[in-house]
Amino acid sequence: MYDSGTTAFMLVSTMLVLLMTPGLAFFYGGLSRRKNVINTMLMSFGVIGVVGLTWVLVGWSLAYGGDGTSPFIGGFDQLGLMGTVESMLGEAADVPDGTAYPSLVDIVFQMAFALITAAIITGSVAGRMRFGAVMAFLAIWSIVVYAPLAHMVWGGDGSLIGDIIGALDFAGGDVVHISSGVTGLLLCLALGGRRGFGIASYRPHNVPFVALGAGLLWFGWFGFNGGSAFAADGVAALAVLNTVVSSAAGLASWMAIEAKATGKPTLVGACTGLVAGLVVVTPSAGFVEPWAAVIMGLVVSPVCYFAISHLKARLGYDDALDAFGCHGVGGILGGLLTGLFCVPELSWTDAGGLLYTGDPSLLISQVLGIVVTLVLVVVVDAVIILVVRALFGGRLRADDREEALGMDVTLHGESAYPAYTGLDS
Repeated sequence: MYDSGTTAFMLVSTMLVLLMTPGLAFFYGGLSRRKNVINTMLMSFGVIGVVGLTWVLVGWSLAYGGDGTSPFIGGFDQLGLMGTVESMLGEAADVPDGTAYPSLVDIVFQMAFALITAAIITGSVAGRMRFGAVMAFLAIWSIVVYAPLAHMVWGGDGSLIGDIIGALDFAGGDVVHISSGVTGLLLCLALGGRRGFGIASYRPHNVPFVALGAGLLWFGWFGFNGGSAFAADGVAALAVLNTVVSSAAGLASWMAIEAKATGKPTLVGACTGLVAGLVVVTPSAGFVEPWAAVIMGLVVSPVCYFAISHLKARLGYDDALDAFGCHGVGGILGGLLTGLFCVPELSWTDAGGLLYTGDPSLLISQVLGIVVTLVLVVVVDAVIILVVRALFGGRLRADDREEALGMDVTLHGESAYPAYTGLDS
């Protein structure tokens, strides 16, 4: 029989991660302009439909199918989840005692990761990218970037990043945050800045939405990191604890920086620091001690704050809701810090962090894993952008009228606040 405790734990963890995508819709929706809130939230909800289907039809098989011999992709043997029910019935008929949980759970758990990863990307293009183009890009991206990258990191023996290179990624530093953040950066560079970028002030239109979304993300992240232990054990408990303390440190650090820089800590800043603390600990949640998770949270906020408040303006890219500044930058930092703080006894590869062993081999592996991730994402994303642009008549971006009037009314025929008649913020 299956272990009922671990099965229940994994099912709950899966549902928590699934909650993160609607949570991100509120987070991004609150950060957006009033006239674009429906469009911004619908991009996250649209991911559930589009990427949910690509995962069932193709993504799961490319990520975790096959015989495990390819370093780049899984296989084509589980397209459309064919044979899943037969496999389940076979397991149920002859499952060894102590088997943790049904393999079906993995399909949904990993689907939830694919959903939130794709949804993160949409924050960079808010307010200016055609809705159909976004959905088409993410459908292709989930198949040719996300699924192969998940295999390269988590595909087990023979996988390029996780096994051959030996880089560690407990719950998605490479797979989720770096891939989505860098993809968002490339898309916003391809689109150009929003109307008035560099002149107009883009303020969050609904701060309570931001707080609600951050709270849902925080809650869901316990399944995101805790569930990545794949067992209801001490490593899962450590991952949850590290998730709490890193996010707490990130929030406190951001408030301190904001108070020093502007004289006033803000709720939006606190929520951003909370998310940055969650991002940075994701690659190492089950590998480091709680004191290290605190340091990671304290360090990530000034790094991401600099990227969002200074680097973006200096380099001139319009990362609308700071997907790259928070997830891309925070994910890279988290991967590097894993190479410093990983406890050798907790490492999947038995290679410990530099601080414990004095051996830089794990840190070098982390750097190589990040470099491979960046190369894959940049090269393939560039091709996808060209393909989607061609499919949409050479135009990824909404026209000037749609941007000026707002994406909600012009693209969706809806208004978040139909009784409101004032000027947009």
